[in-house]
Amino acid sequence: MSAGTATHNAESRIFKHPAEMRQFGLVLTYLALLFAMVFVPATRTLPCLALACALSFLNTVVIHNHLHQGMFRSHSLNLAWRCVLSFGALYPASANIPSHNLVHHHFEDEGQPDWAAPERVGFKWHLLNLLHFPNVAGPHTFNGVTRWAALYGREDFRRQYTREMVFAFGLTGALLLVDFWATLFFVLIPQLYGARCILRINLIQHDGCDTTSDYNHSRNFVGRLFNWVMCNNGYHTIHHNRAGLHWSDLAKEHEREVLPRIDPSLDEPSMALYLLRTFVLRFTRPVARAVALAEQRASVPASDLASRAERRQSIEAELRAAP
Repeated sequence: MSAGTATHNAESRIFKHPAEMRQFGLVLTYLALLFAMVFVPATRTLPCLALACALSFLNTVVIHNHLHQGMFRSHSLNLAWRCVLSFGALYPASANIPSHNLVHHHFEDEGQPDWAAPERVGFKWHLLNLLHFPNVAGPHTFNGVTRWAALYGREDFRRQYTREMVFAFGLTGALLLVDFWATLFFVLIPQLYGARCILRINLIQHDGCDTTSDYNHSRNFVGRLFNWVMCNNGYHTIHHNRAGLHWSDLAKEHEREVLPRIDPSLDEPSMALYLLRTFVLRFTRPVARAVALAEQRASVPASDLASRAERRQSIEAELRAAP
């Protein structure tokens, strides 16, 4: 047996999918950089800080993917990895279960608005909406998580949530004791940057869309390099509708199922150009278009997509059945 085959077999015994090595490598690179900036003074530079902030955001992308489908075959490893990811973002990764998997995926919480709905901000200057959005969506989200976790039957969730919080804040506190100022600037800033940016993604991907629609509720960013780095998180419509798909399959499913049914304005080639055009080169919020009309074209074939209520019930059943 060759060395390459042996390595692949070892990976397959640990990871559920070979593509998970990309996510694993991104997180390890981020953590190595954080610790280097604490213990190796020569790495305390603005370029390293900027790279750490970018990797922190990717760490939250991995949180998102991991909380939909655990990376490892071992349940214990998946829970431990949540703790590691929580340190990288300085919030419990398990918060994604109620806030994202259950509430956000269906744009409502038992008739109440999504905790991170774009409508929660309403400045006339649209750039302020982007900048301020985490200050509004963050408290709504964590208040909602606290209410959800307090309900009967969620003791396992509360225990894991507490473990993640203790690990994330405990390790950060230990680093503060080692070198207060280095940790404050080169660890806390990236941690908070990633956590705030992932909240802003809700505004970027849903503002101006029709969240009552089956296929025109999300904006997609389809650049190939962007999605390689982002582990296909640019393909947001298909992820919302088929949350059980592995992230590595989203690109081809986007082309097959979403493209025939989506308004062309919601398929953006570049997030950078979209941000520049929408938040920098204009002052006011763009007027929402009737994007859902794209689903009513006569040429669009019928979809087998389950209702949102059925999809939510499926997610809740998976959570109950998890070991």
